Amino acid sequence: MTKPRILVVDDEKHIRMLYQEELESEGYAVITSDGSEDILELLKRAAPEIVILDIKLGQNLSGLDLLQVIRSKEPNLPVILSTAYDSFQHDLKSIAADYYVVKSVDLSDLKSKVHSALEKAGAV
Repeated sequence: MTKPRILVVDDEKHIRMLYQEELESEGYAVITSDGSEDILELLKRAAPEIVILDIKLGQNLSGLDLLQVIRSKEPNLPVILSTAYDSFQHDLKSIAADYYVVKSVDLSDLKSKVHSALEKAGAV
């Protein structure tokens, strides 16, 4: 059986590395991006079962905008919004996400949401 593929999009390199290391130790294949490349091209190339998307991707890029692009082409692809702030829950664009995770050194919540999303997608 092939490992479920997870795409992690975050502008912070240490977060990408942390998520990749932790999720790979759980048996997933992890592809990372800093958000600078075309999200639709990346989805086509990586073919992930799930996307973990940071809300704030640098100066001019919003994960919420990328979420809208993902939803327009891949409406059933599970997306977990990952952020350091909980104020995103008040943004109407965020309702298109399947799950939310507030960044923490403890990744048990993230891992739990990843497992739930993959189960829901039938990928585990």
